[in-house]
Amino acid sequence: MEKSRHQNPEYAILTDDITEAWAGMKTRQYKKVKDLKSQNLRDHMTNLELVLNMLAEVSTTEIARKKDAKGLIENRKVAKQGGSIAGNARKEIELRTGKPVISSGNFLLAKKSQKKLK
Repeated sequence: MEKSRHQNPEYAILTDDITEAWAGMKTRQYKKVKDLKSQNLRDHMTNLELVLNMLAEVSTTEIARKKDAKGLIENRKVAKQGGSIAGNARKEIELRTGKPVISSGNFLLAKKSQKKLK
């Protein structure tokens, strides 16, 4: 049976490279900031965190296609390049708002705690 991409060690390495390039920390560190154990990090990102994460991933994909990246070494370089595009956007947002984009806020927990209107 073939491993899913999430069980693939190369996928985890590339995800870490992208995350570190845009968020300034590896995925494991990011999950600690959010106080997550085994939960999916993406499910607990704020809208802004999610948009920047997606920008990093899409940028990485486009660069990889353009460069026809092959193998782990080439794809790690591309992952860092794609992630840095979103990292630059994150830094610009933080500069202009005066507050960090990465927060310990947990989107799903915040959503559950909101009171519903009756």
